Amino acid sequence: MAHSIPLKSLHSFVAVAQTGSMVLAAQQLHISHSAVSQAIKSLESQLNTPLFNRVGRRVELNNTGRRYYQRVQPALREIIAASDEVSKAQADNHLTLNMVNSMALHWWIPRVAELQAYAPELDVRLSNLVGEFNLDHQGVDVALIHGNANDWSNYACEKLGDDELILVCSSQLLDTTQCLKTILSKYPAIFVQNPRRHTDWQVWCDAQKLPLPQQHKNLTFNISVQATQAAMRQLGILVTHKQFVKDDIKHGMLVQIGEPILNPHQQFHFASTKEKAENTKILQLKQWLKLQFNDG
Repeated sequence: MAHSIPLKSLHSFVAVAQTGSMVLAAQQLHISHSAVSQAIKSLESQLNTPLFNRVGRRVELNNTGRRYYQRVQPALREIIAASDEVSKAQADNHLTLNMVNSMALHWWIPRVAELQAYAPELDVRLSNLVGEFNLDHQGVDVALIHGNANDWSNYACEKLGDDELILVCSSQLLDTTQCLKTILSKYPAIFVQNPRRHTDWQVWCDAQKLPLPQQHKNLTFNISVQATQAAMRQLGILVTHKQFVKDDIKHGMLVQIGEPILNPHQQFHFASTKEKAENTKILQLKQWLKLQFNDG
């Protein structure tokens, strides 16, 4: 029946009509020549009339085909335009946000419900690329950077907050009223060997005017997530970034020992391409992130 003609047959018909060739139409549609040929045969069968005259290797619309093309081509163009418009609107509703995995697990996920309440229309998708990268080439709209803004000078980059290093451990491990020197001598230190984290202990100890603790077997990890889990499991004490463990402290999974130390080497920044910096969705996300970083 004619009313059940599939769109793929109409796509093939219009492509053949415009190119005058089954082969060229197949190339344009990125399908096989036989698929185009079959689609035309199926369409002519459903309409119960031929639409083309075969002239050597070329095909030309006959009178019926020309009248059909004049009606179908504008309608198909409208269908494509309407579909693209809906698809673009859906794509515009979501943003791809990059942040390091430690922050995604310990900072972002606990705040998803707050973001949904603040901006229910925003759909944020996470990526976890590490180091410097090209936002456009990687399909990233914005990045929450834990590092040095100078590395992102080609982008619109705005500071969200300072990076504070704190000493933490399980609440069941020790009496936090003990002095720092006693704590460091009594409990094993947990280290993160990641290049972006390996100076954390040194920076903290220098600020406290304390010697760097010795490393112990099985307590050096590659990523912060592993080290944080080790601290929660009462394996030792850890110097980490306050923003990474704020919620773990809030819920009693970790306790902070002493005062935070300002990390002079890293801060938290919000980065986007300069072309997208004034995008409404991006501005909305940035405003929410600012509120989160200024909330204690």
